[in-house]
Amino acid sequence: MTTKSRYQAPALKKGLEILELLATAEAGLSMSDISGALGRSVSEIFRMLQVLEEHRYILRDESGFRLTSRLFSLGMRQPPVRDLVSTALPVMQELARNTGQSCHLAVPSGSDMVVIAGIEAPGLIGFAVRIGYRRPLHLSASGRILLAFQPRNARAGMLAEVREAGHVVDEAALFPVLDALAADGGGGAPSPVLNGIMDISVPVLSGYVARAALTIPFVDGPGSRVALAETRAALEAAAAEVSGQLAPSGQPDQLALPQT
Repeated sequence: MTTKSRYQAPALKKGLEILELLATAEAGLSMSDISGALGRSVSEIFRMLQVLEEHRYILRDESGFRLTSRLFSLGMRQPPVRDLVSTALPVMQELARNTGQSCHLAVPSGSDMVVIAGIEAPGLIGFAVRIGYRRPLHLSASGRILLAFQPRNARAGMLAEVREAGHVVDEAALFPVLDALAADGGGGAPSPVLNGIMDISVPVLSGYVARAALTIPFVDGPGSRVALAETRAALEAAAAEVSGQLAPSGQPDQLALPQT
């Protein structure tokens, strides 16, 4: 911030700094780790950690302090998110039954996409993404769908947040990919996490803007019930069904679509 806040709440500020730090940490952080990262003394943050732990926003294990799912759960109680999930889940369950594949629903959250709902594959063996999983928008199939189906100003704002989070964005390489996704109504890419999995993702639209991305991490092999092309078609139909039940917003001429 470049200007001084009108009101000061030092304790609240320290608590928020701790939560934001832990949200970006890949593993638990010790008290001294947190103290050093925030440039505050251990005595300054000791009580804050105790209070955050008492209220179940963080927990402490052998690796140190880390976030719980409490903040995520609070966000999920918001009516727009709750309505989206309650609308999508029955459709996702049917999609998983018909394709034999798992599926998940992701929405934008700052510089990341975050998974807010998921259905596991119905068989004994399958691959599923856990609820709460996050990845930078431009580095995941779901995130690129969320970027592709946005008004130009919204896309620019989302990418600005990605850069502010410390990620490098190669717009010259990214924008043609987003344009192709928007023109094709979705797309697929090899999983950035595991070999042998193709992430196919399509938008859940509210009006003409992506409110969420519906994704199947497609696992191919002798046990696959449905081929990739048929799975993509089923995924598109499921997303269209969810989209049809959501209130419209946005206008087509606002989208960051390729010019013709």
